[in-house]
Amino acid sequence: MSPDRERDQSGRPRNARPRDELGRPLPRGEIGVAGVPDDLALLPADGLAEAQRLLDEGRPFQAHEVLEASWKSAPDAERELWQGLAQLAVGLTHALRGNDVGAARVLRRGADRISGYADEPPYGIDVTGLLGWARSLAGQLDDPSHKVRTPSVPRLCGA
Repeated sequence: MSPDRERDQSGRPRNARPRDELGRPLPRGEIGVAGVPDDLALLPADGLAEAQRLLDEGRPFQAHEVLEASWKSAPDAERELWQGLAQLAVGLTHALRGNDVGAARVLRRGADRISGYADEPPYGIDVTGLLGWARSLAGQLDDPSHKVRTPSVPRLCGA
């Protein structure tokens, strides 16, 4: 391993290159968007609100990082839910990057993970709405005659 490789304080490899709103690395020296701290810890309602804010700003990659932080700290009974929500944000990221095949695959995987919470969704999460959004977008991405230019932004929680 190269001694010049970027590492965090614990010695783990980290890429410190700036990133754009879709998480793509930018050349060194360019200004990227603010990332999500590795040690982020939010209460579920705060995590959902922050993830929604990022989605609304066109930053699904960073929303995925917020949801991933919630997934890693969630109780066992909720881990599938948070992992699925993070996958929905990743699917949207891939769709916006033009990776239709990967986006559809991850959107379906995320929908499958959250589907078990549809009857009793915690924290006001609109599981039914998210399932419809994810499956509809995945179907559109699968259709070669219908190019999705700007996918809609999902609403994580009901109004």
